[in-house]
Amino acid sequence: AHNLSFYFLQASGGEDEIQQLQKALLDYLDENTETDASLVFSRKFYIAQWFRDTTMETEKAIKSQKDEDSSEGTHHAKDVETTGQIMHRAESRKKFLRSIIKTAPSQFSTLKMNSDTVDYEDACLIVRYLASMRPFAQSFDIYLTQ
Repeated sequence: AHNLSFYFLQASGGEDEIQQLQKALLDYLDENTETDASLVFSRKFYIAQWFRDTTMETEKAIKSQKDEDSSEGTHHAKDVETTGQIMHRAESRKKFLRSIIKTAPSQFSTLKMNSDTVDYEDACLIVRYLASMRPFAQSFDIYLTQ
């Protein structure tokens, strides 16, 4: 998983970690579509799912901001900045995903970060990590305790 650690290091260099991992996974899917046609569907599914998740995240941030405004009357500058950061990150992800939607899988190779691509094991780790960030996975303990 040496390539996967490279993507995590790249993410700490300023770009969104989630977006870096999404790029790596889409790159892997694009590389292997010729040997497995089902990966074309997987690629489209992930793009749509991530776009939906990003939209939901933005709506949740706006709702949270409105709830705090109505309950406290005033807003702490730190809370506003955090909400703004979430919305900025969400818009950045949506912009990236829109650019991918407009790009044919065969043309996606021009958007690669570097010549190294992740292998199957790294792709599985990325999928598991990204899945763990989704709301259902994060609240799974609550479902089990209930």
